[in-house]
Amino acid sequence: MARRVSTSTKVGFTVLAWAVALLLFSPILWTVLTAFKTEAEAIASQPTFFPQNFTLENFGAVQDRSDYFKHAINSIIVSFGSTILGLIIAIPAAWSMAFAPSKRTKDILMWMLSTKMMPAVGVLIPIYLIFRDLRLLDTVHGLTLIMTLINLPIIVWMLYTYFKEIPVDILEAARMDGAELWNEITHVLVPMAVPGIASTLLLNVILAWNEAFWTITLTSGRAGTLTAFISSFSSPQGLFLAKLSAASLLAIAPILLLGWFSQKQLVRGLTFGAVK
Repeated sequence: MARRVSTSTKVGFTVLAWAVALLLFSPILWTVLTAFKTEAEAIASQPTFFPQNFTLENFGAVQDRSDYFKHAINSIIVSFGSTILGLIIAIPAAWSMAFAPSKRTKDILMWMLSTKMMPAVGVLIPIYLIFRDLRLLDTVHGLTLIMTLINLPIIVWMLYTYFKEIPVDILEAARMDGAELWNEITHVLVPMAVPGIASTLLLNVILAWNEAFWTITLTSGRAGTLTAFISSFSSPQGLFLAKLSAASLLAIAPILLLGWFSQKQLVRGLTFGAVK
């Protein structure tokens, strides 16, 4: 018999949830408000919460100093390109591990996940030298490749989890009907795992969009994404908080809107198979 939760407990958890949400959202709100302040207001020793002199000059100054649209296009290409490439590689790999596992499948999965625990700076020199010799430095396709590699373990793990929830009897029935391996994956497995694949795609687009270390290290001006765009506003001449906030707002706005409009699909995919 399920235990009933008291009204006071529900209210307490609701208040706690709102408190955590506001705490997490407060830096974003502060960035948004600072973007519309003058530089003098932003660097004041006792800054006001709301702008006293509402201005849009910071956004014009940001665009004049650095080409926002070029960096935004690079971010779109790298984020979606690396995610799609990762899915092309990960779907067959996850299928093999989920439906044709070997004795070492779990070890392979753990080894793949362990690579995410290693500090990126630990492999900086060899990757930089490889990219230099292959002429991939400051190129969009080079950045797309490194984003694919660093996020591939997460893509494989997520897809493996979703595929394990699909009854193997359905795939066996498709084989008995004469479906070949490629048709089994594309016409049976993928359509059934669309929520999981969609949430994997969305999550990895966000991870690639927000990646800063490799973007700043492997690019300069030509292939820089929006993370490099933000970092360019910290200079020896000073830290311009209002302009930096405007640049940050322009950089995070597209991915925030994507997450907002796709939140139902993302939650549905992340809870795929959680309830029997």
